[in-house]
Amino acid sequence: MITWMIVLFLAGYTCIAMEHPLKIDKAATALLTGMLLWIMYIAYSIHVVPEVSAGEFNHFIQTHSELSNASLWEQCVKFVLEYQIIEHLGEVCEILVFLVGAMTIVELVDVHGGFAIITNRIKTRNKRTLLWLITVLTFFMSAILDNLTTAIVMTMLIRKIVDDQKDRWLFAGMIILAANSGGAWSPIGDVTTIMLWVRGNVSTNVLLQNLLIPSLVSVLIPLLIMSKSMKGNLPPKNEDENNDNFLSWVSKKERVSIFVLGVSGLLLVPVYKTVFHIPPFMGVLLSLSFIWVYTEVMYAKKSNVEEPEKMRVATVIKKIDGSTLLFFLGILLAVAALQSAGVLESMAQMLDNKLHNVYFVNLLIGLLSSVVDNVPLVAGAIGMYPIATEMSMAASADPAYLANFVQDGIFWQLLTYCAGVGGSILIIGSAAGVVVMGLEKMNFIWYLKKISWIALLGYLAGAATFYLQQVILG
Repeated sequence: MITWMIVLFLAGYTCIAMEHPLKIDKAATALLTGMLLWIMYIAYSIHVVPEVSAGEFNHFIQTHSELSNASLWEQCVKFVLEYQIIEHLGEVCEILVFLVGAMTIVELVDVHGGFAIITNRIKTRNKRTLLWLITVLTFFMSAILDNLTTAIVMTMLIRKIVDDQKDRWLFAGMIILAANSGGAWSPIGDVTTIMLWVRGNVSTNVLLQNLLIPSLVSVLIPLLIMSKSMKGNLPPKNEDENNDNFLSWVSKKERVSIFVLGVSGLLLVPVYKTVFHIPPFMGVLLSLSFIWVYTEVMYAKKSNVEEPEKMRVATVIKKIDGSTLLFFLGILLAVAALQSAGVLESMAQMLDNKLHNVYFVNLLIGLLSSVVDNVPLVAGAIGMYPIATEMSMAASADPAYLANFVQDGIFWQLLTYCAGVGGSILIIGSAAGVVVMGLEKMNFIWYLKKISWIALLGYLAGAATFYLQQVILG
């Protein structure tokens, strides 16, 4: 049964990677894979649960006296349905609710023209200067918003500035690299970082202290190489080409207010977690509620605007990409099924026996994330390696190695970096890359020839920087 579960997961994984040739939405494949894996696990739970989850299973039976006289089959099914699925679903829902709140805030700022406050200030026509401005802006915007949204905003910006397709593709390539690197050092900059942060594997302070410099190195190396090929100036633009196409009834003051509320709300989420000890999904919902109240009051004063034209939160939330959320749901549930069946624990033991080095394991995960989606890779790593505690280290035959897996341990920090930055090596390896590929009709082979090799150099340079930090600073 375990073998067939692995085969099914790999088949689903392949279909997700081949989404475009197969013309099947990856969300549909992920959901189907997740549901089938749980059905298989439930069907064979009598052969797995008593062995893999012996301690939890025995505790469950002892605390549910009504099951004492039930058959082993009934006990195992009840354990899976009333304990394991609910436990995993709670963890998955925390991530999904956080994403819904964050995506709604970003969309609300975008539809009201908030990001134009930044992008409209870019006036230079020098290619090299513009490349540096776009890259640095993308890097830091991605840390505040997320890499996918930032990639979309910046790609739409260069469309207004750069006419030549070859030049625009070079700018777009650096946007992908900067968006992924910028999202790796912030707790809210990338879906995988959010997953690790929400689950408590890494904390905000550690990410900022230890991953900022490696992430910056990973984008500066490609930027220095790319800037050498950028010579000359772009042709001048007509003045009317930079006019805003946003809601005419939203004043500049209101636009700035929405921008400030949205960005500060996202930045305050880690603060809420630290000060008030509330989980991130509650923090982002608190921030959403503030900006929601503001926009409701704002629109209540605009009686001259037709109701269907008002971009209230109830309208904006419909613009969120629901298939992306369903993809996360499906893939996280699929990984949860493998974790419950003990597959991931076995894989972790195999990697420990073969490699026994957290740097090699994470570098491998980063390279794999350039080929396949980094969400299931990180979810799999979380399932393979539970957070180490003092008790587990005391019982371990190799406590020094296990210390890498404590909260904020080297493994989790490097996983955050590798999974995020490694996705830049191929254009299909990240959500930012895929969306830019679609917007610009960018060629996979072109990216492989022009961008992949500098992305790989940046990835390795950043990982080496992280290693040196650990050696020098401890």
